Amino acid sequence: MTLRVIESRPPAPVAPRIDCAVATQWLVAFLRDELLERRGIRRAVVGLSGGVDSAVTAFLCAQALGSENVYAFRLPYESSHPTSLSDAQLVVDALKIPCRTIDITAAVDGYLLNEPDADARRRGNVMARMRMVVLFDQSAKLDALPVGTGNKTERLLGYFTWHADDTPPLNPLGDLFKSQVWELARYLDVPQRLVEKAPTADLQADQTDEGDLGISYARADAILSQLLLGYSDDELVARGFERDEVQLIRRRVDSTHWKRHLPTTALLSSTAINEFYLRPVDY
Repeated sequence: MTLRVIESRPPAPVAPRIDCAVATQWLVAFLRDELLERRGIRRAVVGLSGGVDSAVTAFLCAQALGSENVYAFRLPYESSHPTSLSDAQLVVDALKIPCRTIDITAAVDGYLLNEPDADARRRGNVMARMRMVVLFDQSAKLDALPVGTGNKTERLLGYFTWHADDTPPLNPLGDLFKSQVWELARYLDVPQRLVEKAPTADLQADQTDEGDLGISYARADAILSQLLLGYSDDELVARGFERDEVQLIRRRVDSTHWKRHLPTTALLSSTAINEFYLRPVDY
């Protein structure tokens, strides 16, 4: 009897787990330090989309500043799914935070009506930037600071609108993979519906993040966590990943590098801001 030897690769690694208690303590301390101690600002503004990222951000801000000092804004466009509003309301009810709904349809259409050929990508960028206009304006009105909600996975894959989603000066989730945000959401008792729903930018019917990206967040996070350690594509495949998925992730990271930096300055002196001239508070 001849035995057939079947070669197999090891199971692909998963994204690293986090200690949610320690992460929560650290992120709450981060928000208090950056808002209260460094800036003397006692209020935060958060755009609630009905998704898990903005919900976790609101929960952290409420712990850091007190619920009465966290101002939530729901900013729907006419094509937004109705459940986005109701899901955001679950966070408002759970935290008992002040909330206001501002429809951005008229503001967005004021521009887009003159751009009838704008595709879904352009329209989505206009909506994202208009939402940030509202949040910054409301923060000025309330003597508050906008707090960002983008996670590490979205930032690495460039899955955000430049000068919109990633614009707020503080971001407690920016070093957490999406998988880790879900972990933290469960620990913080974010309403279960928000944890279980499919992530979506809510720009058009049936649109989902994972559909746009062409890969699940779980698999993307696992690849990204290893890619950041310096493994080559061949090494990642040897560790159990599919080559086409590795190449997909690497292309997205490489092609969106520019989105993770401040505007590039043309150097004409030795004191160019952000290039050479750095005060201690800039580090």
